[in-house]
Amino acid sequence: MKAIRRFTVRPVLPEPLRPLSDLARNLRWSWHTETRDLFQSVDPERWAASGGDPVRLLGSVRPARLAELAEDRRFLRRLTAVADDLHDYVTGERWYQSHTGELPAAVAYFSPEFGVTAALPQYSGGLGILAGDHLKAASDLGVPLIGVGLLYRHGYFRQSLSRDGWQQEHYPVLDPNELPVALLREADGTPAQVSLALPGGKQLHARIWLAQVGRVPLLMLDSDVEENDLGERGVTDRLYGGGSEHRLLQEMLLGIGGVRAVRTYCRLTGHAGPEVFHTNEGHAGFLGLERIAELGDQGLDFEAGLEAVRAGTVFTTHTPVPAGIDRFDRELVARHFGPDAELPRMDVGRILALGMETYPGGEPNLFNMAVMGLRLAQRANGVSLLHGQVSREMFSGLWPGFDPEEVPITSVTNGVHAPTWVAPEVFRLGARQIGAQRTEDALTVGGSDRWDAVGDIPDQDVWELRRSLREQLVVEVRERLRASWRQRGAGTAELGWIDGVLDPDVLTIGFARRVPSYKRLTLMLRDRDRLMDLLLHPERPIQIVVAGKAHPADDGGKRLVQELVRFADDPRVRHRIVFLPDYGMAMAQKLYPGCDIWLNNPLRPLEACGTSGMKAALNGCLNLSVLDGWWDEWFQPDFGWAIPTADGVGTDPDRRDDIEADALYELLEQRVTPRFYEHGQGGLPDRWIEMVRQTLTLLGPKVLAGRMVREYVERLYAPAAHAHRTMTPDVARELAEWKSRVRSEWHGVTVDHVETTAATTTAELGTTLGLRVHVGLGALGPDDVEVQAVSGRVDEEDRIADAATVPLKSVGGPDPEGRWVYEGPLSLDRTGPYGYTVRILPSHRLLASGPELGLVSVPSEDAVEEAGVLMR
Repeated sequence: MKAIRRFTVRPVLPEPLRPLSDLARNLRWSWHTETRDLFQSVDPERWAASGGDPVRLLGSVRPARLAELAEDRRFLRRLTAVADDLHDYVTGERWYQSHTGELPAAVAYFSPEFGVTAALPQYSGGLGILAGDHLKAASDLGVPLIGVGLLYRHGYFRQSLSRDGWQQEHYPVLDPNELPVALLREADGTPAQVSLALPGGKQLHARIWLAQVGRVPLLMLDSDVEENDLGERGVTDRLYGGGSEHRLLQEMLLGIGGVRAVRTYCRLTGHAGPEVFHTNEGHAGFLGLERIAELGDQGLDFEAGLEAVRAGTVFTTHTPVPAGIDRFDRELVARHFGPDAELPRMDVGRILALGMETYPGGEPNLFNMAVMGLRLAQRANGVSLLHGQVSREMFSGLWPGFDPEEVPITSVTNGVHAPTWVAPEVFRLGARQIGAQRTEDALTVGGSDRWDAVGDIPDQDVWELRRSLREQLVVEVRERLRASWRQRGAGTAELGWIDGVLDPDVLTIGFARRVPSYKRLTLMLRDRDRLMDLLLHPERPIQIVVAGKAHPADDGGKRLVQELVRFADDPRVRHRIVFLPDYGMAMAQKLYPGCDIWLNNPLRPLEACGTSGMKAALNGCLNLSVLDGWWDEWFQPDFGWAIPTADGVGTDPDRRDDIEADALYELLEQRVTPRFYEHGQGGLPDRWIEMVRQTLTLLGPKVLAGRMVREYVERLYAPAAHAHRTMTPDVARELAEWKSRVRSEWHGVTVDHVETTAATTTAELGTTLGLRVHVGLGALGPDDVEVQAVSGRVDEEDRIADAATVPLKSVGGPDPEGRWVYEGPLSLDRTGPYGYTVRILPSHRLLASGPELGLVSVPSEDAVEEAGVLMR
């Protein structure tokens, strides 16, 4: 029979056990081993059955067991120690508090998904896991962050397989009362709410759930409330589901509702208001509009409000392809704003102008969330060095007249939260070497370039650790594989073969990620006979564990999953290659440590960062990857292998896959497997162990989320906070008026004449030339511009590469024709073909970069007759 109503019945903990409730509600348990061990000791069987979720555990423990623990002095001493440790962690001084410099009082961090723990399934893939790691690392460092997201009643889908290997999706309903979250309440105890106005006089209401991530509050908005109509209740039903309007409403709730939720939280708790707003991808871009509207209520007009908002906003782009960005029809966006909808006092035309693709190659009818994110933020970044380059090229249309390398998008390479992803056995090995506290500091705060203490760990210990982790993975894989086959309809009698799946002494390769086509799940199947030879080699076999979800609407991705599954079902190889459905955090935490090789073969340069290989590396797993994302930046032959790419312009995609698959097989055959199975005089694979050691020593400190968050603080948050404080209402008005004047008068800015002291087209290295430039400034003055000499090596078409810029100085007042003269030296500091040009940029003390306005004037052909190209 089916229940007509559902309740969540909470246990009443005996008074001595009350701290367990606080420990369960702070998600620090998800990365703090002592807290997890304490909960496991409450009831080991129920802990395993709960999936390691303390809230579910406490809801299922028998009252008799709780009464027993309330009398257990040893347990109560452990409980007190762990509770005291959490109190010290949450209230004590950490890296941020001891940091000198002008740091923000608080930072609001917005993301559409957060992967903090499997017990709070509000993530689909890398973006959410990265956001969760960002919060955890900020907590460890003491950064006063407030996370903002949505609470999806179905989360992301659960994946299973049909008998013939086709992906099937399930959307289990999540009851927030059974999750490690609590409602944010007003002082009178009623749930706090935010509301958005919808077309036709309707309202979208949302409650605010609070997840405590160590020191960091995570606010999650939930539209499934009684005050909403059925359609509005479904706005937060599932992650990345629904059509365009559904997605637009989700993103309005995240951005606009999110700012209102932050204001509510700060009002109720006394938390410092954010000085910096960080948008993790374009989904939350509407937060800038709400902040402009707030300033409008304080008397600032739209343009001045825009400048004030931009000063304190950081935007991170995660996609290397335009198809990965949310874009909406302009009419749909227009309908949801203005007098009859949200932000009624704001001109809809100005809202639309922020997101329209008004640049060459853009689609003028589409509203682009990433474009809006960039226009509303003074600081922007990609998530690896290579992705920064790709982003500058992808968005260069927003800064016409500038070379891509000058586009104001920097990069902060992602990192991963080591305490979450490092196996307890790896941590214990480090603690045995340098002590638990130093190991914890090394994994959280970081700061050193190398972990040289790894060099002192005996080879035998390293190898025993790796085998132990591989053995754990074999056990895990067999359990999951058996469960998967039962779901596919197999009976117990058919599944005896699973006891022989994988071998703890065989080289183990892991491949797990989302399944869009560019990640090439099936590249390994390109030559099946060759792969079979590798899997079944008599002396040097390999075994492969594969996992990944295709988007529910991506049939192409589902076909790739099916192709892989069908190969793995072949009785000849099914003991050597497995596909595990329902890839998520819980699986990943077993998978990374247990693999010897982490395989990644995307189409370069379509992987923005690719953090799974970082998590593997922290456990001593070696990377075998295409040079993309973070691997392009940090690869060294000492600790892994690079798969050569065939990414020439004219390469046919099929041929490219053939070439790169062939390179992959060759690496495995000739270099990877021989090194793993080649044992030295002591009976150990000495050269393999040395690569593991180099991975931990050299890569370990780099791949930390602690390093990443420290970079965000020092390079982006601190400058943004300074800019925010400088941007008082009067200063914002001044800057807005100046920008308006410069834009309207820029047509009068010209480079009229360039001359140099060079008499010939060759010169000696170290020569300094004198430049003299005549410019027209129209209605602007020298204080409004900077005149620059730009020089560097030139190619066959006289394009300057690795350009260096030098400002020229104004000499005297305007001549009778109103032209100004600028002069300065030009040092010839490089040999070979060398050239220079002159340009004029807008200049103001409050601009974050010269290209910020996207305005530049360069010489016409007439103006450069005497200038020439030097040192041919």
